[in-house]
Amino acid sequence: MPELSARPSGNLERPTLDVPRLDTSSSFAKEAYSALKRAITAMDIYGHAGELRLDERRLSQDLGVSRTPIREAVTLLEQEGFVRTRPRRGIYVVKKTKREIVEIITVMAALEGMAARLAAERATDGEIAELHQLMDRFRSGNNERLDEYSDANIAFHQAIIRMSGCAFLADMTENLFIHMRAIRKITIHQENRAARSITDHLRIIEALECRDPDMAERLAREHTLGLAAHVEAHGDFLDKTREQGNAI
Repeated sequence: MPELSARPSGNLERPTLDVPRLDTSSSFAKEAYSALKRAITAMDIYGHAGELRLDERRLSQDLGVSRTPIREAVTLLEQEGFVRTRPRRGIYVVKKTKREIVEIITVMAALEGMAARLAAERATDGEIAELHQLMDRFRSGNNERLDEYSDANIAFHQAIIRMSGCAFLADMTENLFIHMRAIRKITIHQENRAARSITDHLRIIEALECRDPDMAERLAREHTLGLAAHVEAHGDFLDKTREQGNAI
């Protein structure tokens, strides 16, 4: 099967880490950890062929703190699997293999299915209405708004988790989200997935409005498993970009 044209290209501009200056009135290491984690989550880590290296000195300057809290934050992020340190080479954002990504999506499908079930039982009418409004803007299927929909797609999935009202479930999905967000952002441009995504989302919302937890769970789970199947079939570029990065 031919590779999709939307796969990452080595010619794309390398992503940069957008980190805000820290509030030095609080714990430097804790603030550095939170700021770095947010910034890594926002990066398009699979849209670039090369490895993504973090410059400790630059981070220290950008965050307005010494290198000590930066190193403490990096240690925590490395324990969570977000970054890895290579002796004499530096700190790199972790990219998962195709197989690992498929496994992450499969686990996320189960968690999002449970979140949708709980949301059907617990979400307020106002929360469901807001979710409907988010999707209504894209009913026309205008491809010119694809980048805008990509952000809305991610917001939809975040909202389902939030609407579950289960803090433990939110905690479980937090560290998976960096890779889910990045994969959803790149695959939404492939094989008319945006149109299918909108249709799936509207069906999930309908199940929420009907307060049908069984249907909401099934639709949400199948929707995310569809992404796993897509990556399984078309995600060879994930291993290629990882190999190219390791060769740099």
